[in-house]
Amino acid sequence: MDVRILIILVLALLLLVGLILLIRQKAGLSALRKKYADVINLGDYKDKLKTEISTIEGDSLKLRGEYQQKKQIYDALQKELSLYEEEIEISSYGLYKPHYEFNSSELYKARLEQIRDKEKLLIKNEQAFFCQTTWTVQNSRTEGKKMTKQYGKLMLRAFNGEIDALVSNVRWNNIMKSEERLAKAYEAINKLGVTHAILITKEYYNLKLEELRLAYEYEEKRRQEKEEQRRIQEQIREDEKVQREIEKAMKEAEDDEKRYNLALEQARAELSSAQGEKLKNLNSKIAALELQLKEALEKKERAISQAQLTKSGHIYIISNIGSFGEDVFKIGLTRRLEPLDRIRELGDASVPFEFDIHAMIHSENAPELEYNIQKRFEDRKINLLNNRKEFFKLRLEELEKVVHEYKADIEFTKIGEAREFHESKAMREQLLKKGAGEDIKKPEESIFPESI
Repeated sequence: MDVRILIILVLALLLLVGLILLIRQKAGLSALRKKYADVINLGDYKDKLKTEISTIEGDSLKLRGEYQQKKQIYDALQKELSLYEEEIEISSYGLYKPHYEFNSSELYKARLEQIRDKEKLLIKNEQAFFCQTTWTVQNSRTEGKKMTKQYGKLMLRAFNGEIDALVSNVRWNNIMKSEERLAKAYEAINKLGVTHAILITKEYYNLKLEELRLAYEYEEKRRQEKEEQRRIQEQIREDEKVQREIEKAMKEAEDDEKRYNLALEQARAELSSAQGEKLKNLNSKIAALELQLKEALEKKERAISQAQLTKSGHIYIISNIGSFGEDVFKIGLTRRLEPLDRIRELGDASVPFEFDIHAMIHSENAPELEYNIQKRFEDRKINLLNNRKEFFKLRLEELEKVVHEYKADIEFTKIGEAREFHESKAMREQLLKKGAGEDIKKPEESIFPESI
């Protein structure tokens, strides 16, 4: 065989073997690519994921910015809308701080009239509004001035109408909102005047703001004066009642004195002729009459002293758990000869349960003692506006400690009996156990207070 042919055959064989190996290698690589396709494409997937995340973050930032912008618009609209709602929102607007300290409503009224006179003067002198440019109408400055004056008057009429409505409806729960509504009205009406370059002056606005505040404080002062008049009238009625009690006690004591003196005279007249058992009985009767006469004279003296000492009286410390809850005490004063009568009056039909008495303190200067005790717990008052509401939220131990600083020998009843309250609660629980009345609620969910 020719050597060349042999070489060709060997080469052909080697080529065939190489081709077979190449085909197998490609098949293996294809299988590996298929098996590990996720791993092979991870880099591409990672880049794609980064792009998507970047896009999402961009969209998120855009949405967040749009949200903040819309939220600001919403909050502004909500606040503006709240200015025209009549709901009580004291916490949102704070408590009003008085700007004037006049002693009487008449002084407020006089100041209010002065402010309104100043407003009229500004309008009369054409100083309530001003124009930032000189207008001409058909080349006439006179007509331009006339147009400016008419438009300014129209703006003032609109502004005054807004303020008159605010002044007539201003109350304790909307004064702060009314001030903001005044500012909004001033801003809105001045915007309408921009086209004509006309603005209401700041001086006129400040006078209107002062008028609004004065109108509110004037009404508040009148309310306080009426409250003070009621307090004085109540005090007069109480004093008259005390005086009637004193006069009644004096008359009863004088009648008893006359009756016992007469009985003593008769008994002593019979004594000279009495003997034995009758004499013994007469002596016992005379002793009893003398004791009764002594008590009548003491009662008369107390009534006379009470009439002379107008400051003499009793400080009472009482509670009513069923009506007001635990640790709520009323610290009051009565000048009645029988102070318990005053407690019974307080526990009338206006409260569901009777009051419990923790202390009854006699004093020759009861108003001063009452003031001193109440002053120590001024920050514990339940009603911080009305001094006639003498209820305090505190522990009895604290109250007892302060009272002992003024009256060392006073004994306190530590626990209120609250008989009606506890019996009512027990009866209610009995009704629940018996299933009487499906609509009956549990005591703790209904009328029984836990605390104030």
